[in-house]
Amino acid sequence: VQLQASGGGLVQPGGSLRLSCAASGRTIFSIYSMGWYRQAPGKQRELVGRITSGGSINLADFVKGRFTMSRGDAKNTVYLQMNSLKPEDTAVYYCNAVLDTYSDSVMLKDEYWGQGTQVTVSS
Repeated sequence: VQLQASGGGLVQPGGSLRLSCAASGRTIFSIYSMGWYRQAPGKQRELVGRITSGGSINLADFVKGRFTMSRGDAKNTVYLQMNSLKPEDTAVYYCNAVLDTYSDSVMLKDEYWGQGTQVTVSS
């Protein structure tokens, strides 16, 4: 299973970025949820938002009204649209997925992480 994240970069305060994350792997059976976490220097990793298999979206209070989440039709891709970015949004953003894999007649539920993409908000 691989989570391929992209879309980070440097943006000025008030600007926008769109992050994408795609889950791939021939053993993926079903995806329970996909989401984004972030970790700023010297801080703990925190949840930014998550979308469940049923389409429910849970966004952290500190991004509500600025960030939105969506997913692709195949439901293995999740997007994070970040608007009105602030310097305090600067962090490494990690894609996360909770999913079932099926291989050799064994079903396993596990959590997976992408490689992280840097978002820097600075003038």
